[in-house]
Amino acid sequence: MKRIFAGTAAVLLAAVLFFPVSVQALSAEKAILVDAATGRVLYEKNADERSLIASTTKIMTALVVCEQCNVLDRMRIPKEAVGIEGSSMYLQEGEVLTLQELLYGLMLHSGNDAAVALAIYCGGTVEGFAEMMNDKARVLGMTQSHFENPNGLDSPGHYSTARDLAILASYAMKNPIFHKTVSTKTVTVGNRYLRNHNKLLWQVAGADGVKTGYTKAAGRILVSSATRDGRRLIAVTINDPDDWNDHGALLEEGFSRYQVRRIVSAGERIGTVEIAGGQVGYAELVAAEDFDYALAPEERSELVFSGPGFVYAPVARGADAGFAHVCIDGKSVGKIPIVFGETVEQKTQEKKSLIQRLFG
Repeated sequence: MKRIFAGTAAVLLAAVLFFPVSVQALSAEKAILVDAATGRVLYEKNADERSLIASTTKIMTALVVCEQCNVLDRMRIPKEAVGIEGSSMYLQEGEVLTLQELLYGLMLHSGNDAAVALAIYCGGTVEGFAEMMNDKARVLGMTQSHFENPNGLDSPGHYSTARDLAILASYAMKNPIFHKTVSTKTVTVGNRYLRNHNKLLWQVAGADGVKTGYTKAAGRILVSSATRDGRRLIAVTINDPDDWNDHGALLEEGFSRYQVRRIVSAGERIGTVEIAGGQVGYAELVAAEDFDYALAPEERSELVFSGPGFVYAPVARGADAGFAHVCIDGKSVGKIPIVFGETVEQKTQEKKSLIQRLFG
């Protein structure tokens, strides 16, 4: 038995078709909305086209620093990190700050000077740090990204995509230091009062990150995160003149339309499998774990058993029986372990007498 029915199969149209006109008509040239936990794409528009990414680069900069350095370390600001073009936290040569303070300057105030200071401390040189950024991108599967600097100043060899930025942000938001930094609305660093440039922190319920970006060549770029009831959505727009409103619409629709449902519960019967050579011909299969997933109202789930069409007796209740794939529109979105729901002993062969064996 190849398929085990566990719901009403339904045809799933592209998510974009069910979004309201306000979302379908986004101003963004490229965009994506994903469920951070599952990676499911809820909306996309030209999500794999490479683009300049401006200061959203700093998501990778901050992540590498959070993972590779102790943010309580203090550093003396070198002259190479002073007077960097573009947005700045106005570092002074020789002043001493902690890496955490520099991270606030990097992510709240988008300081290009803070980016260079952190890169030098963490990677030895800006070039060395860029190699670390690219190494991390490869590990995360960001196949359409390449970094040449820590701040996002325009460069032909410095690019990413909406999809890759969503992958990066989904991973980075799991880091508690990164999350604390980008969700901070205001902070004082020495005599500097820093206010987060991300307006969504004040405008959208549950907003907790991530980063703004802008250059004349790249346009307005925004990566945002919002978490409600333990569920996080990540939105990315590139070259979007109305990014604040677009992100608000994407996040609200993502949370309201796609509701987390219990697809199957641990111990729930999900089908049967034929038992060869058993005292009975079939055994029940039950789910070994709960499985929850966010679905739109018109979507239904289906379970597909990936094991063989039959098994040989004996089988024991609770023993491993393989996996069942959770599918939507024929596409697997996850899998759950399944076990036998009952014990089936081997069929006993009746012992024949000598006369039965001779003349049977």
